[in-house]
Amino acid sequence: MIIGIGVDTVDIARFERQLERVPALRERLFTPAERELRVASLAARFAAKEALIKALGGSDGVSWQDLDVVRGVDRAPSFAPTPGLAAALAARGAHETHLSMTHDAGVATAFVIVERRAGAEYARTEATDDGTGQQ
Repeated sequence: MIIGIGVDTVDIARFERQLERVPALRERLFTPAERELRVASLAARFAAKEALIKALGGSDGVSWQDLDVVRGVDRAPSFAPTPGLAAALAARGAHETHLSMTHDAGVATAFVIVERRAGAEYARTEATDDGTGQQ
């Protein structure tokens, strides 16, 4: 079952200017392996991380370094199963992420789906408003 969808688009030239103005951003936003990539690929990975945060409903419990975009043997992008990401997914009852990224014509875009396995149970720990004004 899909529990979250996120999409993000980054203007590559603007992103490059930000990295030049604030060099520390490269270390803050990207893992060591990611930092070596060209700017268009970094912009796509930044969009992927932002899209994942949107799909998760927020960044609680996860840091930029927990979100490591890797390519599999088939070259398909995915998020590495870091301990921080695994904990963030578990906290939201999620089991799997799906990622698609592209960059062309000066923009980078990423789309993320977060899923819970069919039949998997998830107990929310936060109070919800049932419409009666009571929690």
